[in-house]
Amino acid sequence: MVTVGLTFISALVGWSATAALTAYAQRRPGIAAIAWLIAALGVTVGLSAAVIGVLFDFGELTFRLLHLGVSLMGPVFMAWGAFEYAVRAPNARFTSRLFLSVFIIVPTVVLAVDRISGRFGSSFPPLAEHYDLIPRALVNGAQVFAAVLLVTALVAVARRGLRGPGTTELSVLGLLALSVLLSVLVGRVGLDAMGPVLMLGAVSSLWGAAALAAKPRRDLYDDDDDYYDDEYDDVDDELDEPQEEPVRRKRRNADPYDDLYDGAPAASPGRASGKLRGVITIYTLADGQAPGFDRLANAVVAEVSAREPDTLLFASHTVPSAPLQRIVYAIYRDELAQEEHEQQSHMLEFGRRLSAHVVATNVIELSLSDASANDGLAAMLMPR
Repeated sequence: MVTVGLTFISALVGWSATAALTAYAQRRPGIAAIAWLIAALGVTVGLSAAVIGVLFDFGELTFRLLHLGVSLMGPVFMAWGAFEYAVRAPNARFTSRLFLSVFIIVPTVVLAVDRISGRFGSSFPPLAEHYDLIPRALVNGAQVFAAVLLVTALVAVARRGLRGPGTTELSVLGLLALSVLLSVLVGRVGLDAMGPVLMLGAVSSLWGAAALAAKPRRDLYDDDDDYYDDEYDDVDDELDEPQEEPVRRKRRNADPYDDLYDGAPAASPGRASGKLRGVITIYTLADGQAPGFDRLANAVVAEVSAREPDTLLFASHTVPSAPLQRIVYAIYRDELAQEEHEQQSHMLEFGRRLSAHVVATNVIELSLSDASANDGLAAMLMPR
């Protein structure tokens, strides 16, 4: 009866986690959230079948449902969700989706119809004791695929560094890796009464990872309105803290008399320097990603305006005839200003987050030899 009670508790926690993940997927829809929801549903259905199995002994149906959820659907979709959560490259994501269809559809069909041998009892039955060679090989391949996805996700987070959001990402991936490991272990060994205990840990880890991933990231790109409310509440405390300074530049070919006269002589009004640099970037957005991209663009425009005196113009435009296109153009005082702009922390963060919204990017670099503009236009586009 102890095994029955533990299995029932595991299934109950699984249904609770599935409900929570459903709410998360509705609130912040995304591929990772959907993947974790499918994983939770698969594991929970398997555990629900296991409740019947430990009560009345396992049969073919309960055995198949248990391993479809615990050995296949759960580990693969947990790992794929981790990959979608951590990896930003569109090509890598597309490749993972192609392999996912192979490692899910074929094993699911085989596990559902292949012959089962041996007699069952009331304890969790290991997969290898009742399936033949082909279904075992397919499940092994799917679990290796899950391991590759997890390792790739961990490498992607490690390459971005462990400061700031990377710490949260690493914690999420650690919980998912633990959940996958426990689920695979139960599917392979069974472990009698320990099986439902380990599955309780697997479901709890998945639930915890999704809850941690759902926690808003407090940075300038966060689209959670509550964050900005908190920021205004804490403004008095922040005034006492040192503020981040923009990257300062040292002009090339500087004249030694500039230091005596506080900088080089100002250029004549309305006339641009012959060293001006320009960049036009055309972004093609994914379906439904226009609002998210616009939030990122608005945030980075504000940061450039506040922190980059040598970025003379930085503007983002919609295209009325092409709703899924955005055009961003920038004008820099010279090549060094452009380099410093590209090294700013807000630009690096902007580039890191782009892949979630953009499917194609075209960049046109310009070297302006001559130009003019009135002061009113510059003040309107780049308020300081």
